[in-house]
Amino acid sequence: MRGATRLKWAVCATAVALAAVGCGSSSDDSGGGGGSGSGVVRASWGDPQNPLEPADTNEVQGGKVLDMIFRGLKKYDPKTGKATDMIADSITTTDSQNFDIKIKPDWTFSNGEKVTADSFINAWNYGALLKNAQLNAYFFQYIDGYDKVHPDSEGAKSTATTLSGLTKVSDTEFKVKLNQKFSTFPDTLGYSAYYPLPKAFFDDHANWLKKPIGNGPYTVQSYQKGSQMSLKKWDGYKGPDPAQNGGVDLRVYTDNNTAYTDLQAGNLDLVDDIPASQLKNVKSDLGDRYINQPAGIIQTLAFPLYNSRWSAADSAKVRQGLSMAINRKQITDQIFQQTRTPATDWTSPVLGDSGGFKEGLCGDECTYNPTKAKQLIQEGGGLPGGSITIGYNADTGSHKEWVDAVCNSINNVLGNNKACVGAPTGTFADFRNKITNKQMNNPFRSGWQMDYPLIQNFLQPLYFTNASSNDSHYSNANFDKLVNEANAEPDTAKAVSLFQDAEKQLVKDMPAIPLWYQNGSAGYSDKVSNVLLNPFSVPVYNEIKVN
Repeated sequence: MRGATRLKWAVCATAVALAAVGCGSSSDDSGGGGGSGSGVVRASWGDPQNPLEPADTNEVQGGKVLDMIFRGLKKYDPKTGKATDMIADSITTTDSQNFDIKIKPDWTFSNGEKVTADSFINAWNYGALLKNAQLNAYFFQYIDGYDKVHPDSEGAKSTATTLSGLTKVSDTEFKVKLNQKFSTFPDTLGYSAYYPLPKAFFDDHANWLKKPIGNGPYTVQSYQKGSQMSLKKWDGYKGPDPAQNGGVDLRVYTDNNTAYTDLQAGNLDLVDDIPASQLKNVKSDLGDRYINQPAGIIQTLAFPLYNSRWSAADSAKVRQGLSMAINRKQITDQIFQQTRTPATDWTSPVLGDSGGFKEGLCGDECTYNPTKAKQLIQEGGGLPGGSITIGYNADTGSHKEWVDAVCNSINNVLGNNKACVGAPTGTFADFRNKITNKQMNNPFRSGWQMDYPLIQNFLQPLYFTNASSNDSHYSNANFDKLVNEANAEPDTAKAVSLFQDAEKQLVKDMPAIPLWYQNGSAGYSDKVSNVLLNPFSVPVYNEIKVN
């Protein structure tokens, strides 16, 4: 999703169009379940960038909610990450280009409307259509007719309003024709961009945004921007993974240290973003109520290649030099207390060797080397304007600590304590808005949390020309060619090799600097149990029990 882009992963002035109709359950609800499944989980959260439309949410906070109120054709196993059928009864193909999708007949939305083939076809057409300006439109690019509904050329207008590659067979079956072979296409269909939408979304869009209607184990009860979103268990949910609690109160925190303090004080049940400053204490504070496990997350520094400061050909040397000026091991050891591992490629170790992770792929360009770093920066013409800033959001993620450490490492290499400084933006939403609107002049943090466990997801959404989460606006014809070839390759091992060849192009161009692979970390109170993080580092909210 998600840039942590999600990955893919906007602005306070942009109205988050969910109604502020009260704060929902009080903290007293948390312990009221007595293990009966009626207690409410109180969890830390951050306001999402955009209204909660599946095709317009490509960041973590909004994604958490979508994954609670929706279910799609596939669902990723909370322990292994494997894509398994959920609403899909079957997805078959004989040529990796034409797919027949049959859905189970007994699914409904929380308003009683049936989930049918039209629920998917209409949602995907809406997500792909240019005029709807959905951030995740790119996920539909391989469906035939995408170039007609979402032309790439600047100023071009759509010549069609629906994807020609989607064909309804019956209420429980539809066909998908792609514009090229894409052997792993079915495994992408658990991502939120592909969720179905009810008729109410199209009939009364404004009201739907105030209170989204989905088909998952929870329903949205209320949302007070900047304060709390309350979700309630949907008793009518018929899926195999019903909520084990009565609901979830997602409480907005602009400082994860405050959230951690509230957890310790008994005012919160779950924090899934342990502050860096507390990592040295968390084991003694929480004992076995602390979770630290590998996750499909990588932290990077992205460069705004649309900006003249970074668009010159020689600036690639500067970016490579900056990468070599960062002492990743020292930073991960001293600040992150073994919850991060220095990155040596652009993917994640959770993929495994067979899934595309290749330790050391980045080579010397991701290895700390002060002498070579300084040389490359000088050969590239020096830092633009003589100095740089590193942009980050100040409200979540303990980013100040590591950004300052990265700048200190660069400054030490260059012998100039003013060469690099951090540039905070108050909130995640404002920060993402600057990025989306191409307002960045210097590198900025660009962590990525995988949407699905494929090497393709770590590369294509972030670095393919005009991709949905390509915050650098990087474009390279050879990279695009190799990615297309990899997607079309039915042999998994050969496809992985092609993706890794594409990664080698990133080494040369360095549109983003790999920093470290991130573990998922969380802490929870003694009022809840059965707490786990999935491979995406997101709490499996529906499994949590209130004691």
